[in-house]
Amino acid sequence: MGKPGNKRRLLMASVSTGLVSGVVLATDARAAQDEQTNVQNLPAVEVVAPPPTTRRAPTRATPARTANAAKPKPRIYVYPTSPGASGSIDVDKIPASVNAVDPTQIKRTGSLNIADALQQYVPGVNLTEVTGNPFQPNIEFRGYVASPLAGTPQGLAVYQNGVRINEAFSDTVNWDMIPTAAIRSATIVTNNPAFGLNALGGAVNLLMKDGFTYQGAEIDVMGGSYGRIQGSAQWGKKIDNNWAVYGALEGAHDNGFRNFSASDIRRFYGDVGYRFEGNEFHVNMGVADNHLAGPSSVPIELLQQYWGATYTTPQTSANKVGYINLTGKVEATPTWTFEGTAHVRGFNQNTQDGNPTDAQPCSAPAGLLCFGDDTTPAFGLNGVQLANPFPAGAVLGEIDRTTTRSTSFGISGQATNSDRLFGHENRVVLGASYDASVSHFDASSELGTIGDNYVVTGSGIFLGQSGVPTSIGPVSLRTVNQYRGVYALDTFNVTEAFAITGGGRFNAARVTLEDQLGTALNGDHTYNRFNPVIGGTYKITPELTAYAGYSEANRVPTPLELGCADPNNPCLIAAFLVSDPDLKQVVSKTVEAGLRGTKELNIGSLGWKFGGFRATNYDDILALPIAGLQGFGFFQNVGSTRRQGLEAEISLKSNEVQFHASYAFVDARFLDALTVASNSPTAVANGGTIPITPGNQIPAVPRHRIKAGIEYAVTDAWKIGGDALWVSSQYFVGDEANVEMKLPSYAVFNLHTSYQVTKNLQLYGKVDNVFDNRYATYGTFFDTTALPNFANGGSPFADPRSLSPARPRAFYAGARVTF
Repeated sequence: MGKPGNKRRLLMASVSTGLVSGVVLATDARAAQDEQTNVQNLPAVEVVAPPPTTRRAPTRATPARTANAAKPKPRIYVYPTSPGASGSIDVDKIPASVNAVDPTQIKRTGSLNIADALQQYVPGVNLTEVTGNPFQPNIEFRGYVASPLAGTPQGLAVYQNGVRINEAFSDTVNWDMIPTAAIRSATIVTNNPAFGLNALGGAVNLLMKDGFTYQGAEIDVMGGSYGRIQGSAQWGKKIDNNWAVYGALEGAHDNGFRNFSASDIRRFYGDVGYRFEGNEFHVNMGVADNHLAGPSSVPIELLQQYWGATYTTPQTSANKVGYINLTGKVEATPTWTFEGTAHVRGFNQNTQDGNPTDAQPCSAPAGLLCFGDDTTPAFGLNGVQLANPFPAGAVLGEIDRTTTRSTSFGISGQATNSDRLFGHENRVVLGASYDASVSHFDASSELGTIGDNYVVTGSGIFLGQSGVPTSIGPVSLRTVNQYRGVYALDTFNVTEAFAITGGGRFNAARVTLEDQLGTALNGDHTYNRFNPVIGGTYKITPELTAYAGYSEANRVPTPLELGCADPNNPCLIAAFLVSDPDLKQVVSKTVEAGLRGTKELNIGSLGWKFGGFRATNYDDILALPIAGLQGFGFFQNVGSTRRQGLEAEISLKSNEVQFHASYAFVDARFLDALTVASNSPTAVANGGTIPITPGNQIPAVPRHRIKAGIEYAVTDAWKIGGDALWVSSQYFVGDEANVEMKLPSYAVFNLHTSYQVTKNLQLYGKVDNVFDNRYATYGTFFDTTALPNFANGGSPFADPRSLSPARPRAFYAGARVTF
């Protein structure tokens, strides 16, 4: 919601659960630099992709290729244990869909954003660049979103090495903070209470490399279109059999293809590990210092004249983070394992957001400023009505600034037992976690003028509290989040072919708001819930497995949502908060079932899967706009919503060919009637509101996604490949009534190639959007009367549609050196 270019983003406070969620896939260890997947010693459930099937870079003298040899079936360590420990089970015992991306696939994208690999290889994932920045996309999976944009209803949790990295203040995810070169595996796990709070649609689980799983060194540099220059360096080493070290450094500069859209990325990740006799301990740490421009959506009339257009600038954010995690695993007996984590994370974000303003000259007396209309006084920080220093005819705007400083810490512990039960294989885990974060949020608004390039120039005049419901005076807020959880899960082999998994988690959360300028934002909210899980798998044949499961999860309202939940006192989403009424927690109930299988053929390993899901949210929370007040809105429980669909995938992996193709159908709908405000043409003609009727589709969720990719080894040294993505049409955000024209479907094709010059040197290149298709990944509506169309002589805008344009055709080339 809000004007194009208005991110109105809140700074985020960090919160972590100390819990890795999912299941762990693992296979036998590989040679150095193969980035193999060992089980991470973290106290919770993880999902890790199997090791890549790729070989070390061949020299020109490499013998002719041979057909794939049969490989042992991957094993799963349902809870963290060392590879080969008693009680490990294979992948077919997981009663849910498994979507894993390995390091080779991540590297093949040539991207410093893990979201690109997830979109390419996970059937249900779709990316939208709502902010207009490629380092800050929305990841949508099965109709649930993990987004850096405050005000977006979040539905996915994101974990890095067992620490939840959704920001505490608004549950957003800063994808730019994640060091891609250091990622050992990325997995999306569906709804499971083991993930703790706020994982309605599941979790994105990122496991990082260490010196035990990666040895050697690599330098990777790439450059190309739109001023892109990026580089990464990583190094890992085992020191005797007990110690290991690892480090990764990444940096990038990108001018962007749109005006005022340059970004700089700088981040580091390191790990020191020690292990002996099955016990393992790690200290890992990271820092990032990024400066990002997010030009956001832009009126379609401006895009029709120039694809790189922007609307209201500046739109920037500066993100900094530093964290340290301690993990330990002790194998007390052959069947008992104890694990624990402790973590501390500091986060700081500063944003600037240029926007139109509701400040305007007063009709009387002359020479003063009003707010909202020409009779309501606009006050300054000193409580005195503001004088009007602007020349007649000036187009007024404002620069909204926010700052968030947060500190998060947490601890967790877990005990795992693999003793046989009634003579059958069994694995049970008991655990507990505590996480807390303290955040300080401040916001201010400076008046200024808007030039014909939509750049807002500040005047040094700051708005104070106006005393009206639409006040955007300064905000200073302290928040405290406390999350506690206890859980128990068990996987029992009824027979060699049939296994059942059951258990649950009890979550207790407390969210406290302390207004630093008054009392309106004060609040103390508590939420408790037990979430169960039950499921089973059955091996129909050695190559075909059926699975089915039921699970529940809950999402606690964030401080942002609690601070802006009063329809009588709407907020300027999402920078200025005004009151603290209560909201109910969201509860999601999910069922899913499917078939999956693998088969070793002479030409390689063939894999396939097909499944369906239905997830229903109760007391869902949405950000709702206020009719006639552009950019203002509030958060509210809106009843039930449902997301259901089908996913199918097939893949072939051999030394010569890597191929995958998938189809995903996602049907996301409202289940209850509701009336909401909008800037859509229908709403404007109907007093600013539209009716939502049961069965209406949720906007910004395309129903169909088709993906395919192939890489072929022409010789042992030369590989060529390409991938394609087709996404169906979707309703604009603001068209919850489903009556306007849809955002069109789009298709995009990419090509890539690599050549192994020597054993240690590889050259590569890629072309993104080969056919230079001009398409948009996100659409919404804006107030056509807020600003004139300077590109059309200052006449009013006629079309209320606003789009986030995708990057045109781009060329990149790079070199990768290994040691």
